[in-house]
Amino acid sequence: MTSRALRYPIIASLAISLCFLIYPNFVIRPDRPQGARELQTALLLLRYQHLAELLCAALAVIALAFYLRAKPASGRKGMIACTAAVLICTGLSRVNIYELLFHPAGAPSFQPAGDAQLDGAEHLLSVNIDAARAYPIRTLAYHHIVNDVVGGVPIAVTY
Repeated sequence: MTSRALRYPIIASLAISLCFLIYPNFVIRPDRPQGARELQTALLLLRYQHLAELLCAALAVIALAFYLRAKPASGRKGMIACTAAVLICTGLSRVNIYELLFHPAGAPSFQPAGDAQLDGAEHLLSVNIDAARAYPIRTLAYHHIVNDVVGGVPIAVTY
């Protein structure tokens, strides 16, 4: 095989790796609505993401080895960079960015309702189990969950 022909598997591996990495993370974002078909496609890609990324990485590394053995006159740095990008995509596919972004709030602190400084349009979730608590939606929008104990009962507040 010519060194020129060996570029195609490396470039194809990069394109496929990027697709498997970017598309699900673009579609499955908590701040945007998803259509049924695009969500189904994203979930299918996630299902096979690790396998596809590993196969792309193996193909890119093998093709790069043959490419470098063919002693091409130019393009060595580009093909090495493409292979490195495939390997980076493979590593990043193991990271769930939403687990890094959204984590439970720490131990909540409370104050009397009269001392709370909330604007007039603030929305709250409230719980009353032998004691009353209110959780601002603004805080829940970032953390998505607050673990607390109200009236001796452990609860998880979420929306």
